[in-house]
Amino acid sequence: MTTSTNTQQQATLRKQVGQFSGADSKKSIIQLFNTFIPFLGLWFLAYYSLNISYLLTLFFAVIAAGFLVRVFIIFHDCCHQSFFKQKPLNHLFGFLTGVLTLFPYLQWQRDHSIHHATSSNLDKRGTGDIWLLTVKEYQEASAWTKFRYRFYRNPFVMFILGPIFVFLLKNRFNVKNARKKERWNTYFTNVSIIALAAATCLLFGWQEFLLVQGPIFLISGSIGVWLFYVQHTFEDSYFEADEHWNYVQAAVEGSSFYKLPKLLQWLTGNIGYHHVHHLSPRVPNYLLEHAHDQSEPLQNVPTITLKTSLESMKFRLWDEETKAFVTFREARKSKKMNVPVIKGDILKKNA
Repeated sequence: MTTSTNTQQQATLRKQVGQFSGADSKKSIIQLFNTFIPFLGLWFLAYYSLNISYLLTLFFAVIAAGFLVRVFIIFHDCCHQSFFKQKPLNHLFGFLTGVLTLFPYLQWQRDHSIHHATSSNLDKRGTGDIWLLTVKEYQEASAWTKFRYRFYRNPFVMFILGPIFVFLLKNRFNVKNARKKERWNTYFTNVSIIALAAATCLLFGWQEFLLVQGPIFLISGSIGVWLFYVQHTFEDSYFEADEHWNYVQAAVEGSSFYKLPKLLQWLTGNIGYHHVHHLSPRVPNYLLEHAHDQSEPLQNVPTITLKTSLESMKFRLWDEETKAFVTFREARKSKKMNVPVIKGDILKKNA
């Protein structure tokens, strides 16, 4: 296939997916109701169950954590201006859901936009993504950098301690390179979080607040980090140097199709259709599945399931020679893998 033909296919695919861009006000309002009402209801059930059994409290907290992930998906869509047609409404609900999920709206919106513009680009890593080193970078790194990287990539650190650090600390002070408006939005978000937590403690008691909100925060945070991790860390993923990097290929092959059971798909706001989201960020979460089903080339994208996604936990480094993830052990055995992995082009398969 010629380059011009391939470029034409990519443009056609983006156009196909792009036609689903734009909010449906009715569906957005319904999602607000079927997300916030259950979340608040489960929070109160968890609180009132403290006098019965803490195991029952944890049961309600686990389900509430799923709905808090769904709240984050609304926040995420507001950052992309895809949840409401009106920009002020996206800003308002982006801020409100940011307070509930502990994310500063404007600062995260900018970082996440950079992530979309540079995803899978080896020369533009570092903003809005998970720390990733190539085999060569790791081999040439200092002992201290290797220690830090191995500590960072440890599953317990990444999925348990990581959410605590990012949500409670990093998000509160991530204003070093922020614009003035973003800094003030972060400060206002911090004050609002403190005010909401203080009011809840005064109303229900600080111990009760921690016993209920603590597990909800920890579980939802771990789920959130896991989803973000597995969306770009999976077998047959795509990473390229800037000179060879392609936006559509990065979206289609570098973002996963995480095929989840229907209930989990609903709770996570269809974010498993991450390849569609990266192709066209303005497609609201409730149209991602439909956009995928209506685009024939997307039927061949890399697909992972709950079971196969667990394999991604062993991936530690990106090997530029084989264009594949490797473990630390594999990286130690040889500076280069023996057999290069030749990746198929999803678009070419549909030529």
